[in-house]
Amino acid sequence: MSQVEALRGRTCSRKLRSVALLTSGVLALPVLAGCGSGDDEDTGKPVAQDIAPAGRDKTADGGTVRWAVDSVPATLNAFQADADATTSRIAGAVLPALFVLDENGRPERNPDYLESAEIVEREPKQVVLYKLNQQAVWSDGREIGAPDFLAQWRALSGKDSAYWTARNAGYERIERIERGKDDLEVKVTFAKPYADWRALFTPLYPKEVTATPAAFNDGARARLARTAGPFTVKKIDRKAAATTLVRNPRWWGRQAKLDTLVFAAVPREGRVTALTSGTLDVADVDRSAAERISYAAKDAGRGGRPLAHGPGSDITPSAALRSWAQAYGSDENLAETARAARERTAKAQAQYAAEQSVLRRFQVRKSLEPAYTQLAMNGESGPLSDDRVRRAVARAIDRKELAETVLTPLGLPADPPGSHVALAGQRAYSDNSGALGDQNTQEAQALLADAGWTPDGALKTSGPAKAGGEATGSGKNKDAQKPGQKSSGAGDSASDEGLYIGGDDKPPADARLRDPAASGRHVLAPAPAAALQSLVIERQARSLSEGDGTGGRRTDITAREDDGTAGAYAPRGTAAPDPASAGGAVGKNGKPLSLRFVLPSGPGSEVVRTVGEKISEMLRRIGIRTEISKVSDDSYFTDHIASGDFDLALYSWPASAYPATDARPIYAKPRPASDGSLLVEQNYTRVGTDHIDQLFDHAAGELDEDAARDLMRRADARIWAAAGSIPLYQRPELVAVRSGLVNVGAFGFATPVYQDIGFKKAGAEGAAAQ
Repeated sequence: MSQVEALRGRTCSRKLRSVALLTSGVLALPVLAGCGSGDDEDTGKPVAQDIAPAGRDKTADGGTVRWAVDSVPATLNAFQADADATTSRIAGAVLPALFVLDENGRPERNPDYLESAEIVEREPKQVVLYKLNQQAVWSDGREIGAPDFLAQWRALSGKDSAYWTARNAGYERIERIERGKDDLEVKVTFAKPYADWRALFTPLYPKEVTATPAAFNDGARARLARTAGPFTVKKIDRKAAATTLVRNPRWWGRQAKLDTLVFAAVPREGRVTALTSGTLDVADVDRSAAERISYAAKDAGRGGRPLAHGPGSDITPSAALRSWAQAYGSDENLAETARAARERTAKAQAQYAAEQSVLRRFQVRKSLEPAYTQLAMNGESGPLSDDRVRRAVARAIDRKELAETVLTPLGLPADPPGSHVALAGQRAYSDNSGALGDQNTQEAQALLADAGWTPDGALKTSGPAKAGGEATGSGKNKDAQKPGQKSSGAGDSASDEGLYIGGDDKPPADARLRDPAASGRHVLAPAPAAALQSLVIERQARSLSEGDGTGGRRTDITAREDDGTAGAYAPRGTAAPDPASAGGAVGKNGKPLSLRFVLPSGPGSEVVRTVGEKISEMLRRIGIRTEISKVSDDSYFTDHIASGDFDLALYSWPASAYPATDARPIYAKPRPASDGSLLVEQNYTRVGTDHIDQLFDHAAGELDEDAARDLMRRADARIWAAAGSIPLYQRPELVAVRSGLVNVGAFGFATPVYQDIGFKKAGAEGAAAQ
């Protein structure tokens, strides 16, 4: 889709994720990693960034770069609800970032601001000591120090509701902040351990912004009086839709190579025109625009012959001859029409050729974004509230084929992500998809049969219903449970088995499960099969977290136990019926299994729609019908994803270096709210379990980095088993960059180094960035 949808809807005070939801094939951004020293484990290899690296001695001083963004920022305060990707882009260039990400998406200390930062005490409480760069000052000359940390903590702690904050995670765990031997030493004591402490105080605002609610809420929305980065904000021109940054004269680090950096708000569909008109130098583009730029280079070598692409390039010689004959034939009416058509084509060809001549001055730099596109299944009600149906959908899908559809034509690796919480290269990454299983049509059909959806069921008009909901085609169900009512769907059976952490991490043998909210009472599991199924999932998740000695995905995992209980596989002996006997559909009580598949309709969403259509075909093979509903980009997220008005949908989440914090609200088990609605945080699939929540909470407070990483991998295995969302492919990152620009382009995971961006010196060869 052609725009980034800002996260909206219900959020708990824990955190509104500091990123934007990505709804299709374009960048959205800032956004969601583990940690740890276990670099000997196989975490996969990320696709390298593509930024034309060059040393500073090879980069000229001066110049202006115009960089396309999605919007003029509504606020410059990154901790407010309406902060967006542009807010974060600007903050990265003008404000302190204590930790930045490297090419593998791992946090590293930023020496421009920190001499050191480390945990100096673990017991009785966690204490982190920051030692700041002694040269670091705000643009008014005041040193960056403890008062800035103290004011930001008080604003974001959540204790004062007068601050309109949207991001509180981690700050609420701080007990106190103290000055060390001077203001350049900051001692932070935590009331509760916090593994993701490196995520805090980035960006860091001056105390003048955070000291009072009035300053925080309004003072930093349109201007920043004080900054502390290589650039500072000169002007936000809403009429011209541009934000202008200039060199910061008080910057103590390596001086910015550029004089001026302009972030221009240009719609995705208008970026090729802006590139050809000379008003942009850098722009994220979609696949069609990237192809045009590639064609421009090819057309440059055609020696004046007609362009191989563009208007009229598909006209065959016979069609051209016929058009000429009509234009100069005896039938005057036909000749006039033909001549007008030929003139329009000639004009379009001339304009296209002129544009292609300009586009030859650009290059497409490509990598993979730190974000993945997923198939989301709404488990709140209807057929998908049955985890067997969700697993059947998941196992019918060939993720490799879908990834190749999107990435292979771009020359990018097409390996489907194996994790919900991290991407290849990050420390928390491991392929845990074995907890669900690979694509297998027969197993998918058997799972449907076990849930009561059979070809015969599509033909019958009466009879007792088996487990599973009725198809509605809208993602809603008139018989859906009320908030707080127990349901067999949305991962609830898995949540019962997940109420235990510690020991052998297994439910008691009699399947009686302790409910923490029941004041010590024991309650029976919904059914023996559910309890047995939980054991299967637990064994899978535990085996994945224990590993097989290779550090990668286990190849010997099986979800089918000897007792024949259901897991990612149907029970032994369950037949895989042929849906062809019912006209290609499975059903129950005479009603076919039909799911509403909501997709965006905008001009930037062609790839997403292609993927959606392929998924529909894959589901048809196992007897599931899909009703594709194409909706406007503007309403796709707010009116459908966030509100739960879908059965199936495609959207994306960014990856983060801090998954215990950032990924938790995405997979948190929905809870009844006081007004009777369902509080879903950012879990728009409505699928979650208590155990997944507990694993996230445990990881957030685990200071042993290896143990924290292991907890995140175990949580991910359970997310796979719950089958609420299925990662399909890492999103492509395509950036058009004017030839001669260096140290800018497709950054991948890495944080941009704004002071190194510039134009290559005449005659200089590229060199490794210094």
